[in-house]
Amino acid sequence: MDSSPANKRFAEDIKVTFPLLSDWKRKVVTDYGLLNEATGYASRATFVVDKEGIIRSIEEGRTAIDPSGAYQACSVFDKKKEQ
Repeated sequence: MDSSPANKRFAEDIKVTFPLLSDWKRKVVTDYGLLNEATGYASRATFVVDKEGIIRSIEEGRTAIDPSGAYQACSVFDKKKEQ
């Protein structure tokens, strides 16, 4: 739900090269069932999506704050490329 500029800065800070979704209008968090309508905020979540658009990993809650889970999930794709 962060703004595009905030996501860009966050991506620079953690040195990722993949795009981060800005869901300023809360459509995606609503579609994925993450929005708490009472508070107007969403649960934090990280989704790893492959090139075919298939969600391969979901990390939700406090652990989604640390990007290492997403790095580990993405490393599976890198290993498949090497094979």
